[in-house]
Amino acid sequence: MCCAHADTLRLFQVDVLRSVYAMASLAAPRLLVSAAHKSSGKTTVALGLCAALRARGLAVQPFKKGPDYIDPLWLGAASGLACRTLDLHLCPAGEVRDTFLRHAAGADVCVVEGNKGLHDGMALDGRDSSAAVAVLLGLPVILAIDARGMTRGIAPLLLGLQAFDRSVRIAGTILNRVGGARHESKLRAAIERYTDVPVLGALHADAALAIDEAHLGLVPGNEAADAQGTIARIAAAVADGVDLDTLLCVARSAPRFDQVARSRPDAPARRRPSSPALRIGIARDRAFGFYYPDDLDALERAGAVLVPFDTLRDASLPAVDALFIGGGFPERWARELAANDSLRSEIRAALDAGLPAYAECGGLMYLARSLTWRGEQVPMVGAIPADAVMHERPVGRGYVELDETAAMPWPARAAGAPPLRAHEFHHSSLENVAPGLAYAYDVTRGHGVDGRRDGVVVGNLVASYAHLRGTAGSDWPERFVAFARARRDDARHAAPGRVAGARP
Repeated sequence: MCCAHADTLRLFQVDVLRSVYAMASLAAPRLLVSAAHKSSGKTTVALGLCAALRARGLAVQPFKKGPDYIDPLWLGAASGLACRTLDLHLCPAGEVRDTFLRHAAGADVCVVEGNKGLHDGMALDGRDSSAAVAVLLGLPVILAIDARGMTRGIAPLLLGLQAFDRSVRIAGTILNRVGGARHESKLRAAIERYTDVPVLGALHADAALAIDEAHLGLVPGNEAADAQGTIARIAAAVADGVDLDTLLCVARSAPRFDQVARSRPDAPARRRPSSPALRIGIARDRAFGFYYPDDLDALERAGAVLVPFDTLRDASLPAVDALFIGGGFPERWARELAANDSLRSEIRAALDAGLPAYAECGGLMYLARSLTWRGEQVPMVGAIPADAVMHERPVGRGYVELDETAAMPWPARAAGAPPLRAHEFHHSSLENVAPGLAYAYDVTRGHGVDGRRDGVVVGNLVASYAHLRGTAGSDWPERFVAFARARRDDARHAAPGRVAGARP
């Protein structure tokens, strides 16, 4: 079959699959796990539900109200399916709906974990809150209530959440961190007397169910066994303390999706470029694991093949045309990263020779001259003429807005495009920065590198504290692939004998 016919058939198959996905997900059983405030135990409840329902033989598709990398790693490990992020601040509502429809197809039940409190968000009108996601997707809401120190007072809390926005359907509550059987009976009595909110179960306070967030990002590495042990304990507690049959009835009571809101028409499938696939090396190991699955999908749709490598164990890079090093916890593995001198040296040489690369947060720290944490300084790659220093408190935290500068080497955004929206969360800063360093972004909201700028540009490398999302107005995966492909093609024209995909 010729390439043109193969491409046509592939696009036809994609269109058919899109239609099948949309129809199959119209009636997807689904629910949102939310809370009155942050740190109420939503993640414990959500991952426990994912694992307990999976143990029943159900296909459980997890989602997380973003921005977040850490909770999705746990939810994915609990369900066995990659967790997808829903973010109404960074993504238009139509994209959030389409993301949900696409990944809900084929699932027996979808579990969405909210963030912060049910009605919390950036916007005063709540348009980017977990409640807004519930309304948009027709999600019955299960409230995980931190019951410590409460008895009768739980009733007005639930009544207030019900009354605040009647378009949000609060379908039940799971009591968390309950002090014992007597405490649970008092809570249930108050709820049953004063409200119509069903109590679907209770989890008693148990240190064995606690999750140390400092280790969440390490699930893909050698602590995966420990993570699975934690998930198993939480799943057992949820299976024992929550009425899963009633909870599934709640999930199945969600309205058909076409009765909630009309999803925007599917965007036309993007044709893969006819040139050979671009090989992008991606750091995926214990130190680096913060990647949005949808963005990785977008890189592949743009024509990239993702080639994983381990910054801790691999002595050399695979044959690649570009690099992508995402966020993570490099400070926790600083000694091991420094000890892998051969890989650090090879990455430095490749970047110096012009290999296109993109790095976010932890990746930026790894590419700096050195990394200092708790008084210990170790060498890093050295491609960025600055030193990364960890601090006890966050340096930059929350959503950011960026204006691109003339130094950004990627293809230009559309004329008149609004500022880029992204997010950052970093405890490190860059110090001893070389004068005259170029930056891809002016920061209009957030901190970035120095409160004014972000996106260090060195050769064909762009490294920032901001985490981008491949969404409307920020099609960074397509732009990065186009940039890397152009640099590869330029190199081939300059040196016709160069082997495809070889390192510079």
